[in-house]
Amino acid sequence: MAIFNLRNICLAAASAAVMGVTLAAAPLALAAPPAAIDFARKPAITNVTLSRDGKHIAALTSPDGKISTISIWETADLGKAPYVIALDKVDILGIDFLKNDRLVVTTIQPFTYGSYKAHLIKAFVSDLAGKEFKDLLPEGRGRSGQEEWQDALNTAGIISTLPLDPQNVLMVDSRTATRGDILRVNVYTGAIARIDRASDRFGGNQADLNGEIRARQELGFDNGAVYFAQWIKHPDTKAWEEHFRSYAKDREPISIVGFTPDPNIIYISSTKGRDKAGIYVYDIRARKVLEPLFEHKLFDGLGVRTSTSQADYGKVLGFTYAGATTTTYWVDDKLASLNKSLQGALKTKTTPVAWTDPATGETSRFSALDGTAATITDWSEDLKYFVVENSGPTNPGDYYLLNAAGELKLLGKSRPTIDAAALGATKLVQYKARDGLMIPAFLTTPPADKFGPGPYPTLIEPHGGPWARDNLDWDFSGWVQYFASRGYAVLQPQFRGSEGWGQKLWRAGDGQWGQTMQDDKDDGVKWLIDQKIAAPDRVAMFGYSYGGYAALAAAIRPNALYQCAVSGAGAGDLASIKRETYDNRFQREFQNPTIDGLDPLKQAREAKIPLFIYHGDRDQIVDVKQSRRFVEELKAAGKPHRYLEIKDAGHQFISMTPEMIETQMVEVEKYLNTECGPGGL
Repeated sequence: MAIFNLRNICLAAASAAVMGVTLAAAPLALAAPPAAIDFARKPAITNVTLSRDGKHIAALTSPDGKISTISIWETADLGKAPYVIALDKVDILGIDFLKNDRLVVTTIQPFTYGSYKAHLIKAFVSDLAGKEFKDLLPEGRGRSGQEEWQDALNTAGIISTLPLDPQNVLMVDSRTATRGDILRVNVYTGAIARIDRASDRFGGNQADLNGEIRARQELGFDNGAVYFAQWIKHPDTKAWEEHFRSYAKDREPISIVGFTPDPNIIYISSTKGRDKAGIYVYDIRARKVLEPLFEHKLFDGLGVRTSTSQADYGKVLGFTYAGATTTTYWVDDKLASLNKSLQGALKTKTTPVAWTDPATGETSRFSALDGTAATITDWSEDLKYFVVENSGPTNPGDYYLLNAAGELKLLGKSRPTIDAAALGATKLVQYKARDGLMIPAFLTTPPADKFGPGPYPTLIEPHGGPWARDNLDWDFSGWVQYFASRGYAVLQPQFRGSEGWGQKLWRAGDGQWGQTMQDDKDDGVKWLIDQKIAAPDRVAMFGYSYGGYAALAAAIRPNALYQCAVSGAGAGDLASIKRETYDNRFQREFQNPTIDGLDPLKQAREAKIPLFIYHGDRDQIVDVKQSRRFVEELKAAGKPHRYLEIKDAGHQFISMTPEMIETQMVEVEKYLNTECGPGGL
């Protein structure tokens, strides 16, 4: 186990510079690209969390890359081997401390009911030895087969862990007969007390710092128009009152992001009248926004990080915002100073970025990550122990424990078999779309010492959603660095319709599926060619979910930019998506009007380039039938294609085994090498 001291690291670096120490450079062998399984295997360590009393660390670990286990360390004796909890028949998705000696453990496993094939996610409570392992909520009694099936697919939701309560948590009941009831659950005895009954009218319950339900949301109708209303309990009368109403069609909800020790003051998040979301102080009695608490000129404010210490419970420690990646701006002096020291100790670098705001066209500068960043992810309530993650586009994550003495102890590396020297370099870029809108993107280029300065074979990888975005982080799918390590440049365009870059860019995608949304991706190709990064005759599009839709659209549009397209779980049947979102009363006004444009399935026989399509047969987000129908159309028209159906794979990566993820990488790479255009890409 490596042990560092923050002060010693800084002094050692300074001494070396003063003494002018030089070492003879030895010739370095070029790093071989990591194998697909290195990206696909389960992380050796992830999801590291700390008990509030600082006595224990828990993490998801994997001894072989195939199964997940829970490892528990004592912070006072990290030299001692962790206690390991392993489960049979289920995979572990996540863990967190409910209390100092109780964990909530979330698991997943395949689930079949008749012809229905999905994945079952359940939550359990465990002690730190795994000896007391039980359902977070006991199963309902006297259930019918239908209720049993529905119960299996609904996971109990935790409203609050009640940090000041030594035994109880607040939960929403997930069981069919009592679904929606608000419960106080003793995580030691299992005793349940119902706090409030379920309501068809209200949901989204939030608890204040005292554990009292003080906020809830209403889904209602006003002359047929769907709205969300935020209700808040008055601090004096305890009466429920409506405070904010936002209509689904407007897509501008106001949300509560934090409570304060003052029962009259809360923090809210809003974009009303602004392109970027801000965080504001709200007076409940006066029904008035008092002042901005946090605003960023260029990016959305996301949330508030607060203290869980009994001495200053609820004190604001920092704010998070959606920069190049999710970033914390610390306002607490100790944490701000600590964060600065960590960046120096772990040699974090930033680089200035000239940034044109898509909303205003104004250009300014900010500093973006260049390599890895050290992030404080958890801490004990007395601020004596901290969990630190050092990660970035070329590092899936190294985890440390930092103590009050300044010692930084390595707990483990997420993917120790991956050599960062074999990976590409990622940076945040922008390019201008044909109508002048500035499009953010993440560009990864392969290692120049191995593949030269370019131009390179290039993949355009649009994200899913489409209401989502990428970040300047390690790509959890592994695709970006897998292909960069093999000589590809990879562009992740944040096309119009992407969330998290401001309202203008997001709303510019309305009704533009396969049209201006697709132009943004094509304009990214042209920009890469102009920059001498992409080889003009060696470009392909590879996407998953909505990105898979975009790949299908790329095969149909007459742009001659791509040699082939690869669609994973692609939503190619736009008419079907329109029907499904119309059938949901809320979605009918919220998202359905924005879904319009090119329907790939209707034009599948017009595909102009080869296609590789793959899909999991347990996908409950995009029905595998969409890909099957598309392939049937290609087959009928004699269009070049390949189809792979992955048995038991769901839509999300959490539902896939390492073997399933490895299969995707290997098969896509083989296809690109041999069947993508004349002679392969």
